[in-house]
Amino acid sequence: MNALETGLGLYLHVPFCASTCDFCAFYQEKPHRKELDRYLDGIEKELQWIQMDRPVDTVFWGGGTPGLLPAGDLQRLGEAVLNAAGQRPIEWTVEMAPSTVKDDKLQVLKDLGVTRISMGVQSFDEKSLEGLGRLHRPKQIYQAYDRIRDAGFESVNLDLMIALPGQGKIELEKDLKEACRLDPEHLSTYCLTFEEDTALWVKLSQGKIKQDLELDAEMYESTWDQLTSAGYNHYEISNFSKPGRECLHNINTWKMKEWIGVGPSAASQFQNIRYSNAADMDNWLEQVDSDVQSRCEVVKLSQEDLLEDAVIFGLRMGEGISIESLSRRFGEESLGSLTSFFDSLKEEDLVTITHGDKVCLTMKGKLLADRIAIELLEAAF
Repeated sequence: MNALETGLGLYLHVPFCASTCDFCAFYQEKPHRKELDRYLDGIEKELQWIQMDRPVDTVFWGGGTPGLLPAGDLQRLGEAVLNAAGQRPIEWTVEMAPSTVKDDKLQVLKDLGVTRISMGVQSFDEKSLEGLGRLHRPKQIYQAYDRIRDAGFESVNLDLMIALPGQGKIELEKDLKEACRLDPEHLSTYCLTFEEDTALWVKLSQGKIKQDLELDAEMYESTWDQLTSAGYNHYEISNFSKPGRECLHNINTWKMKEWIGVGPSAASQFQNIRYSNAADMDNWLEQVDSDVQSRCEVVKLSQEDLLEDAVIFGLRMGEGISIESLSRRFGEESLGSLTSFFDSLKEEDLVTITHGDKVCLTMKGKLLADRIAIELLEAAF
């Protein structure tokens, strides 16, 4: 596929957090002034020596907590991105925690051309937030949301978590109802996962909290039913949007197009190479200061690699995958035994196949998406 026909995304990782949430296993740093200055210097250098072959279509600032940066630092970071991007992005998302949403920061982001704010709400329930180790409280969510709207942002995502410790169907329904009442353009709902070396993992291993996988599945289905009934399009297993408000940056990633990651621990998929930056501030800065671009976990991607991921992530999307489109992109001979594999999934009521071409996960299939991905790799590639 011609690279010029492929959308280019830019992911910028901001590793700073005021505290570590009990469920978080991401690399992060404390926001001391010296570290912030080192980070900003490093981002400017990294963006200068990245050889982009076309303008950037979408930008996503994730973390960590990008909104933790003071307004002046956000301005500096944004200007560096605009200088590198070659144009104002079609979509520019910045993640913010409710406690970091301030009027001066929002004004800076709006002036830079940021189009979308993604706020990590997680829950509207005070006890659930305390159990997750979150710093904000429900009152701050509403204050932050009003500030974002007052600043003129017309595209807002709210992140929610489901299957929280002590959360039942009634509590989940209240969270979803409250999220829908605020009427954001986009909602992301993630089932709580217990990552090793996190506070929640320790509590689980000590028996202080328990996991009920059957209840988790029921809560998944309840979430999907409630949000689709509220008018949201279930366009990816964990993501819902109003018509035309899907996250373009994430769609670009799920369709195995190309993106460049900058900042410590950021990952890239660019010019048929998948790689990541060092997940450590000092090591990352050494990479940036080097005359030769240094990368970690470098994988030269074959057409088969891209096809595998295009199928796995494509199946997670509401529109599913098109065998014909995959044939055009990767060649019919590359599809191997995919057709027979999909037929076997259909027999188990895990997918639907329409017109012999369009393959979509059923409700049952969505609940077993991870298992299907593993079996697909074993059976078809």
